Amino acid sequence: MRNPAATRSGYRLLDHTADMGIVVFGPTVKGLYEAAAKALAELLIEGPAPEEVQRLSLEIEGEDRADLMVNWLREILYLWAAKSLWLLETNVEHITSKRLSATVRMAPYDPTRQGIKTDIKAVTYHRIQVRRTTAGWEATVIFDV
Repeated sequence: MRNPAATRSGYRLLDHTADMGIVVFGPTVKGLYEAAAKALAELLIEGPAPEEVQRLSLEIEGEDRADLMVNWLREILYLWAAKSLWLLETNVEHITSKRLSATVRMAPYDPTRQGIKTDIKAVTYHRIQVRRTTAGWEATVIFDV
């Protein structure tokens, strides 16, 4: 069951002074982490998806689900900031409370076709939460912009 306040992509923006926050929703814990990555990608870039695609395998670890979420999103942000790779799709293949294995489809950013929507500098631990709800899973994430 979807949260009625969620966007079609499975997240909603939070008002937060000097930063940007989101609440992400997923029917499963796997779906939650996929939705969080998709939300970050949608907040970063706008424009048509490029045709050239790379597949990468990612292994992420954390102390708990919240730390895992921060580290997961930091890896997506790193690929964007350091390598100019735009996330198109994620497939979380295996997840526990401390480890995540995923395959991601990414494409090079093309400033002639896409634009930067939000300059996100970091994923923070401020107010980070990952929790089970009656509708599935929900996470709160704050970004430094």
